[in-house]
Amino acid sequence: MEPLVEYRLEAAGHRTRALELEGGGPGLVLLHGWGDSADTWRPLLAELGERGRRAIAVDLPGFGAATPLDSGAILPQLDGFATALLDEWAAGEPVVIAGNSLGGCIALRLAEHARGLPLAGVVPVAPAGLEMPGWFDLVERDPIVRRLLDIPIPVPGALVRQLVGGAYRQLAFANPRAAQRQVVSAFAAHHGSRADVARLLASGRRLLPELSAAPFDLAAVQCPVLLVWGNRDRMVPHSGARLVLDALPHTRVELIDGCGHCPQLEATDRLLELLVDFPPRTRSRPPRARTDDFTLPHAAG
Repeated sequence: MEPLVEYRLEAAGHRTRALELEGGGPGLVLLHGWGDSADTWRPLLAELGERGRRAIAVDLPGFGAATPLDSGAILPQLDGFATALLDEWAAGEPVVIAGNSLGGCIALRLAEHARGLPLAGVVPVAPAGLEMPGWFDLVERDPIVRRLLDIPIPVPGALVRQLVGGAYRQLAFANPRAAQRQVVSAFAAHHGSRADVARLLASGRRLLPELSAAPFDLAAVQCPVLLVWGNRDRMVPHSGARLVLDALPHTRVELIDGCGHCPQLEATDRLLELLVDFPPRTRSRPPRARTDDFTLPHAAG
């Protein structure tokens, strides 16, 4: 078993925290979603360590323990950071980028401009940016979040973390009661004050126009793509898979039953199986998935 190492690194002018495994390849670069951190990948990293697979998860700029985002558009900043990280960490060897939600959007954007990048493939997991983003309305209008922001007196950090954790359970998981306590605590630890929550919501408002304006050209993607989604995702509807299939008809799509927005947490073993077998060792193309498989029984909003 490979030990997980936590350390600080710098990429594209941003200092951040990394969780890294030594091991065999192709290496896996794991990118988290909006408001989250590298900690969301810990259960998967534990399994990858058992398999002796090389991997790294980082806090994206503006989130977790990373330095703040600069003013201006957010997605280009994340592109620059991820590209610098990939160039440094890959050391010339092909790697797979897997990203959840916002991280999935960044993975697709890197694949669009992959010339010169050591990409073996990308695995967008419930990627943001394929349809009009309803996730932010869900977050901003969530009764727990509204209650936290509307309390007219100072709120102790412990209560803020409790309320943030409760909102996270309700929004990100198909079965909120089954969410592991340590996972929820890790998420809430990065949002320990009302000021932290207000800053997070402000970053979401900045992101909305960028995600709504066709943030990538799917037809330009040349590397293998494995699209993974939970069929009970309330944050980003899995009907967005149709857009990927229309542009990239040989994309492999895996829809995980009974899973919400974060398969890396609710379906760790299944996502592990998919990642360790990707990209496929043969050049045969998988059959095109039927677009009517991606109707929206669990609409967001």
